[in-house]
Amino acid sequence: MLTLYFSGTGNTKYLAELFSRKMNAACFSIEDESNIKIAAHDTIAFCYPVYCSRVPRIMREFVHRNMGALRGKKLIIFATQMKFSGDGARVFCDMFEPGTIEVIYAEHFNMQQNMGNTPFFNLWAPSEKSAQKYLHKTEAKLNRVCADIKNGVVKLRGFAFGSQMLGMIQGIFWQRDTKSPAAERAEKKMQSGIKIHKECNACGICVKICPMKNLSADHGQIKHLNNCTVCYRCVNLCPQKAITVFLHAKPRWQYYLQ
Repeated sequence: MLTLYFSGTGNTKYLAELFSRKMNAACFSIEDESNIKIAAHDTIAFCYPVYCSRVPRIMREFVHRNMGALRGKKLIIFATQMKFSGDGARVFCDMFEPGTIEVIYAEHFNMQQNMGNTPFFNLWAPSEKSAQKYLHKTEAKLNRVCADIKNGVVKLRGFAFGSQMLGMIQGIFWQRDTKSPAAERAEKKMQSGIKIHKECNACGICVKICPMKNLSADHGQIKHLNNCTVCYRCVNLCPQKAITVFLHAKPRWQYYLQ
């Protein structure tokens, strides 16, 4: 088994690495693509955070680049979410032609809120006690999931009709993996939705950590290349709290799970 994950601020990385240890699976971030050998494994577990019940663009692009190698594989899909995501795990399957993959398990995991500048959830920073509570619940749930997988139990979270309707409503203002003009406009708006605030001192941390190589330092200024995947990594790691994406209120607190 091979586990592949994308993690913006550490939550999904924690889940992927914990699952891999329990299942004795190889584990790689998709940012380490040159070392990933999909063909050598029969079962691939994908882990990613959902944004309004949608798969991050960086993960979608990885899948499309490796579509041939994934044909015929058994897939396990884990989606991390803040509270609920409708069909956040199911939408991963929309990238594949029917019959080309077999999903043997799909599950959602609630993780700590990591956006400190949202209109409704940014009033207080997550406490250490709160973070540990989420991690303990995640491990307990993962123990049950691993037992199911080892025993051949198939569960497909997010595949029910009601879940799909909820996911559609949540994702209507976010990216959709379609070729519709409205979806393309929404995607482009998010890719370019970065703001560098006056507090920036061009330290270069955001340049180093951006998974999309979207940021660069140019004559003492940080510039972006309209290629953001909205992972919030730069927002949470900027020492000056001087960069925002998609939502441009200054973060009241920052989150990154080491």
